[in-house]
Amino acid sequence: MTQLQITGMTCESCAAHVKEALKRVPGVRSVEVSYAKGNATLAMTAETSTKALLAAVAGLGYRAALADSPTAPPRGGLFDKVREWVGGGDKTGHDDGKLHIAVIGSGGAAMAAALKAVEQGARVTLIERGTLGGTCVNVGCVPSKIMIRAAHIAHLRAASPFDDGIAAATPAILRERLLAQQQARVEELRRAKYESILDGNPSITRLAGEARFKDARTLTVATADGGTREVSFDRCLIATGASPAIPPIPGLKDTPYWTSTEALASDTLPERLAVIGSSVVAVELAQAFARLGSRVTILARSTLFFREDPAIGAAVTDAFRAEGIKVLEHTQASQVAYRDGGFVLMTGQGELSADKLLIATGRSPNTQAMNLAAAGVAVNKQGAIVIDAAMRTSAPDIYAAGDCTDQPQFVYVAAAAGTRSAINMTGGKAALDLTAMPAVVFTDPQVATVGLSEAEAHLKGIETDNRTLTLDNVPRALANFDTRGFIKLVMEEGTRRLIGVQAVAPEAGELIQAAALAIRARMTVEELADQLFPYLTMVEGLKLAAQTFKKDVKALSCCAG
Repeated sequence: MTQLQITGMTCESCAAHVKEALKRVPGVRSVEVSYAKGNATLAMTAETSTKALLAAVAGLGYRAALADSPTAPPRGGLFDKVREWVGGGDKTGHDDGKLHIAVIGSGGAAMAAALKAVEQGARVTLIERGTLGGTCVNVGCVPSKIMIRAAHIAHLRAASPFDDGIAAATPAILRERLLAQQQARVEELRRAKYESILDGNPSITRLAGEARFKDARTLTVATADGGTREVSFDRCLIATGASPAIPPIPGLKDTPYWTSTEALASDTLPERLAVIGSSVVAVELAQAFARLGSRVTILARSTLFFREDPAIGAAVTDAFRAEGIKVLEHTQASQVAYRDGGFVLMTGQGELSADKLLIATGRSPNTQAMNLAAAGVAVNKQGAIVIDAAMRTSAPDIYAAGDCTDQPQFVYVAAAAGTRSAINMTGGKAALDLTAMPAVVFTDPQVATVGLSEAEAHLKGIETDNRTLTLDNVPRALANFDTRGFIKLVMEEGTRRLIGVQAVAPEAGELIQAAALAIRARMTVEELADQLFPYLTMVEGLKLAAQTFKKDVKALSCCAG
């Protein structure tokens, strides 16, 4: 038997990759690899090339040497330190000269940072207390958009603008089958975009457990097996995301209410659903459940999308009411009770009964259990980590990105911040410019915004002019027989630069990136109006809206330039 000493393996998956590589070397009859012991034991023919064995291991990014070779790492030196790191010591640390970055979390920000840090020459320990992949792929963006799409198709089968020529039919909704399809895609994406990528990267160590700061250079991790590990780091990224915020409504905590997580995982559809909330998650899921067959009532403390341009909330409210969704504006639940298998909500407009209650009133940063004070990391009143333009926290070697920070809670913002934080942690200089950050709400019609609204511009002291184009002026909308919504452009007086766009329209999410690029390029509304846009597309509405600053588009022919 021949034994190799191997350094660099960090988990059982690493050992499995090494085993497969060694098995492919001509002459190898059998091989066993232990990441804890840092070795491989082989049975092979006399003709087996030692160079081929070492090259196979090196090809995976590890270092190997024959156990009796003078080049093998000596006991008591690097080899034993590696063994302590990966195999049962209570401390995690490396002596390989590479910058060591600890990443807490495994969602969009964490993954982007880990991969960029490795690309920059660092090694990473990625710590995750729950399911790999974070909110977006598991319980957020991906499952919600699958459900919303299924509900959209159900809605079109039941009713469309073309019912005179295409017979409508109420679809049979088999929620348990839709859920199985949804979860299968979630698991597929989690494997492909998270698990497989991490397993294939020898410079990233995965550690299952919950991390707390011991000090500004050390984490203690309560591991999944009940043990405790210490992880020392040169730099650390906090990317722990956020969780549903639960309002302090009397009686609520004693009821089996839903958050978005439970709603998306339900294999049944409630006959009556009450939704408390007025923003993204509330409206997306409210419409999805309504289109799948539930009778839905939304309780909005103010109006829908009260933080946005008022026209947005008004347009979505009109669309919802047209579909039979009850929207109660300026309405709060003063008490919630659960009895006889149902919910009873006390409101200023009387009692409201429902079979299920969805709480969608925002998300709170996951920061309370991390002992941030021990590391000198400051948070704001909402518990969000305060970061600067480089994603650095108040502790000089600790960075943060994603929904646990005071940045906007969008996965693409989180990923961009994660990438830039990794550049900065490894000696680079990168900032995240959010002046042209697009946002989309996947209702029907969709809501999409970028840049400043009128009100936001005025708060900044910017004088504005604006135009609103209703969709009955957009040829694509007319051809679709669906003219719900509008496109609004906000420009800065004087420079005439486009500084903001708000849209409520079918497929508004597909047009907003063009607006973001126009703002980024500091285009004037005249320059936007002069661009070539393909005819009979919804994005052509941007050109038409820009033309309205100087023309009456109703007086133009269909594709007048």
